[in-house]
Amino acid sequence: MKNQSRFEQIRNAAIWLLRLESLVLFGLVLYLGIAALTSTVSAPGALIGEMIFGLLGSVGLFICAREFAKASARGRAPAVLANLIALGVSYFMITGKLLVVGIPLAILALVTFMAALFGYRE
Repeated sequence: MKNQSRFEQIRNAAIWLLRLESLVLFGLVLYLGIAALTSTVSAPGALIGEMIFGLLGSVGLFICAREFAKASARGRAPAVLANLIALGVSYFMITGKLLVVGIPLAILALVTFMAALFGYRE
């Protein structure tokens, strides 16, 4: 019984972490949109592409969280993959001396990766 409760705690953590990531990504999309309205954009096509990619990622993470909430395995693989990608992005941020963003991203991605990896059991 104790293992079942521990498993549920990990699954619930995965749900909340995926929702948090989704909200953070959506917030970044909003920031890019507002920043585009208040400043000059030198590459509008690239900005629109980044905003669309961020919006799709945000929706995807939210869907993964919903699948975890339904105890379905369908959200596990995309959640794990998205966080592996985020770990790679954080690595390049850290090596590029952008530590303020890279380290928190690495921590969030690693914790969410572990929760998503171990938060589902058949």
